Amino acid sequence: MRLKKRIAIVTGASRGIGLAIAERLAKEGASVVLADVLDKEGRAAAKRLGAAYRHCDVAKAADVKALVAFTVRKFGALDILVNNAAVSSNTDFLDVTEAEFDRVIGINLKGSFLMLQASARQMLKQAAAGRRPGAIVNMSSVNDTLAIPGIVTYCMSKGGVSQMTRATSIALAPHGIRVNAIGPGTIDTDMARGVLSDKAAMDRAMSRTPLGRAGTPAEVAAIAAFLVSEDASYVTGETIYVDGGRMPLNYTVPVKA
Repeated sequence: MRLKKRIAIVTGASRGIGLAIAERLAKEGASVVLADVLDKEGRAAAKRLGAAYRHCDVAKAADVKALVAFTVRKFGALDILVNNAAVSSNTDFLDVTEAEFDRVIGINLKGSFLMLQASARQMLKQAAAGRRPGAIVNMSSVNDTLAIPGIVTYCMSKGGVSQMTRATSIALAPHGIRVNAIGPGTIDTDMARGVLSDKAAMDRAMSRTPLGRAGTPAEVAAIAAFLVSEDASYVTGETIYVDGGRMPLNYTVPVKA
């Protein structure tokens, strides 16, 4: 078990990719705090995993600070952050409202920043006391680079997350804290349900996916577990794309009828 005696927070952990990551980290031996605003699902998942749950709106600094403090009170330290909480909004660019913009950027980018900063501050205190440095994984997307006009705010937020990953990896490197990101493609989650349930939309997505299928949350979780483990001890500032080959492709591939 690669993560024995390590303490982890996973945000957006009540379902989908976040839940899969919490499950994988727990399986690897970590003590895990699941954080979300979906309290009923989150508490049930935490109970099943023998983990802890904490309500947290990552866009609120007070919630973030309380989450970190809760984790330290509960388990004595914080070694791992998986910054997964995110929302999307499928709206034509000209119809995006200020409230919608603030919601997506607030959760996806501001929230990731607040969680990263608060967690890094705690990790620095621990390092000064002799604890092994921590590791942080931010959830980006292929849409940090690949643009879709119907999800402009989401693309903007994920571009910011990937650049934040690079900048903070440099800022925290002198302290031994590693910061990386994961960029999923089409993954079988509730967020992708609109694509997965629409044959025409799915065909379009698969025409840009050389492996020809949607990924699973467990496949993303495996990369997260690697990045926060000592197996990735010399990896920082990177975004690993879990996308079935979409990022290198500059044309479409045939889709099976």
